[in-house]
Order: sequence, then C-alpha cells, then structure tokens
Amino acid sequence: MEEEIFKKQLIEGMTQFKINLSEEQQNQFYQFMQLLLEWNEKINLTAITNPEEILIKHFIDSMSIISYINPTDSILDIGTGAGFPGIPLKIALPQNKFTLLDSLNKRINFLNTVIKELRLENIEAVHGRAEEFNHIPKKRESYDIVTSRAVAKLNILVEYMLPFVKIGGKCICMKSSEIDEELKQAQKAIDILGGKIQNVDNIALKNTDIQRKIVIIEKIKETPKKYPRKAGMPSKEPI
Repeated sequence: MEEEIFKKQLIEGMTQFKINLSEEQQNQFYQFMQLLLEWNEKINLTAITNPEEILIKHFIDSMSIISYINPTDSILDIGTGAGFPGIPLKIALPQNKFTLLDSLNKRINFLNTVIKELRLENIEAVHGRAEEFNHIPKKRESYDIVTSRAVAKLNILVEYMLPFVKIGGKCICMKSSEIDEELKQAQKAIDILGGKIQNVDNIALKNTDIQRKIVIIEKIKETPKKYPRKAGMPSKEPI
C-alpha cells in the first residue's frame, strides 16, 4: 500500500474515535506496519498480512478502547503479541505510560525494535508470564488500566489482569461480540478477585462488519494474595 493512501485511510478510520493524528504519528503508524510485515516473514507475529486489513483489524481496532483512558493513566497490555492494542494506543497517546507484557521473547525483541525505530518514550516491553510478573512487589496493584485483546476466556483472563489493577482502576477486556456465556462464567472470579463489572459496551468499526464487546471491570477491593496462581493453573482450573 502506498504511503499516501495508507495515511488517508488511517485518518478516515481515526475519525470514528475523534482522534487527530499529527504528521509524525501518521509516519509512526506507517513505519510500524512496515516493520510488522518485515518481521512477520521471519517470525509468526500475525496471520493478517494485507496492509488494508492490518490498518483496520489491528490499528483502528486498537483505538476502540481509547475513550476509556485518561491522560495520566498507566497502562499494562497483557499478552500483547505483536503489540496490540498497546503500540497503536501509545502512538495515539504519547503522554501515557505503557508496559507491554508477553511470554515469547522473540515478540519482545520485535517490540523493542518498534519502540526504538518509532522513537517511542515512556514505554517498556517485558518478557514474562502474567502469573510471575504480578508477584514483583512494585507491579502488583500498580496500574490504572490493564487491557488485553483476544488472549483467553474472561474467567481465565481476569485472574491474569485484576491483580495488576490498583483499587479504583479498571480492566478493559476487548472481546468478540458473543460473550454472554463468558460473562456468566466469569462473575464468580471477578467477585473473588476484587472486581465489579462496570459496563459492557458494543463497538462496531465504521464501514466494516467488525463488532466488539468492551468489558469494563472496576477494581473495588484488594485481590487476595494467593492470586494469580502459579503458571498454568488459571487456564487449567479457572476460578
């Protein structure tokens, strides 16, 4: 995709979320796409390799939670993969502090290259599992927002996420459009881990058939110290 066409479509897509990108930010998105395609030939980062689909399904889709983020919020993106939604959000929100967490080191190498090449500041990419990273004292219950996109079912996901959220903060879970059963199954875990469902919002990406449910979980009390359990347990035996 030619750079000029990419930027035009990017600007149009961002209007849905009332985002005005500077020339520098537009350049960063284009450079990110080029790095993603280049690295994807060496390591498996994404099954989406069409530039127009990357623009919509990765970049614009990542913006669907931007309205929930305040200028001073610190954000942790769990299971970030190739950097979604964390990197697009960071480009759009340069003032916020971001941490990107992933269990595969090759993805972290890619993200560090992106951070360096795009000259992003106040952002770190960390190699580790959520179950282990959480037991670092300065990380537990230290983030304003913890987000995740398509990592696990909600009853498993909240055990990874809620222990990181400070009281008064939020989990923002980006889910597919059919999650009624997931919500029912997750209610017990949310209660035990100190959360409360604040809202479930529907987002439809303009000019596409892509729909999302955004699940907002407020942290209302401290998470019991035994959570998260050791690696593998949350998915093997959900709360």
